[in-house]
Amino acid sequence: MSSGPGILILGSTGSIGCSTVEVVEHLRACGGYDLPVRGLAAGGNVTLLAEQARRLGTRHVAIADPNAVWAGDAAALTGPDAAAQLVREQAEPGDIVLAAIVGAAGIDAVLAAIERGCRIGLANKETLVAAGAVVMPAAREAGVEILPVDSEHSAIFQCLHGHPPGAEVERLVLTASGGPFRGCSRAEIEAVTVEQALAHPTWKMGPKVTVDSATLANKALEVLEAHWLFGLPADRIDAIIHPQSIIHGFVEFVDGSVLAQAGPPDMRTPIQVALTWPERLPAAGRRMDWAELSGLSFEPIDHDTFPMIRLAWNAIREGGTAGAVLNAANEVAVEAFLSGEIRFADIFRLVVDACDACPPRSVTDLDGITAADAEARRWVRTHLPAGSRT
Repeated sequence: MSSGPGILILGSTGSIGCSTVEVVEHLRACGGYDLPVRGLAAGGNVTLLAEQARRLGTRHVAIADPNAVWAGDAAALTGPDAAAQLVREQAEPGDIVLAAIVGAAGIDAVLAAIERGCRIGLANKETLVAAGAVVMPAAREAGVEILPVDSEHSAIFQCLHGHPPGAEVERLVLTASGGPFRGCSRAEIEAVTVEQALAHPTWKMGPKVTVDSATLANKALEVLEAHWLFGLPADRIDAIIHPQSIIHGFVEFVDGSVLAQAGPPDMRTPIQVALTWPERLPAAGRRMDWAELSGLSFEPIDHDTFPMIRLAWNAIREGGTAGAVLNAANEVAVEAFLSGEIRFADIFRLVVDACDACPPRSVTDLDGITAADAEARRWVRTHLPAGSRT
């Protein structure tokens, strides 16, 4: 069995983290490729974390919840900064840090991975959405490679191989399933329940990401992330509805040629690409069954009903802290919806209004990002529409 670089999985008990554990175990069993797991980080699900550490032979873990009771065999760090501390103490230059902590909480750990000279498999889109102006220059200066784990950005990354974005590339197009409310009018989504919003037709994800998919905020954040990953302006990054989730992204070149990446909707595939690139090893994810494909369809996005992508384009043009405000406002609004405080359509109103109320500022360090994030969160919390609570 060949040995690969060490790996740290941040957010190991979440959806992406659990899939990453499956990929690592698959590569060990079927691919003959061992990725020593130096550390695991989780929020508070210590039971699953202990099981993962035992299965993977991991001796160091981080737990964000300071009140969690750890009974596993691995040494544990605790507290909101535990994941970043784990990276700084256990990661070695050349290791892979799979960053899958949900929300802005994962940014500091990614910066720690850059400091340690680790390749980053980025599944936390908020890292670039909120702090791309800080993270990308730091990665370039350190010579650190950031490989996307989102299926759409992995698709673009693979299609661009050998064709770095620049004069040859006309535009990038990300695909969106459309979520459970594709084709609904603004009036129809006013009464959407939490249960309906969590019933995604294609992907199995955590509640925050699933609601983001239903509002298309997930796609808006991906547009912003694509800007930072591939260095293209807003008018050269687009998105389109593709309900089957088979084509994950297109690259349109200036000569009219288009490259697309296709595959079943299975996050294990882009995770494996990020962990093993540029090697291609036996698949952990599902393989395509071409006989089952009856047809692929595409349709434009209704930006009036689902305005989040417009906000992303605006944030790219405005720069500075605009992405941090958009991301933070959306996080708080989604939390309020999931807890029953507001209705589904209130998410759009709150995020649009927060972006207007918190004008972007130039930023050179994480402190500026943190301040903008806190300002947007305060604004949304103080403007929750009491009349809309359920």
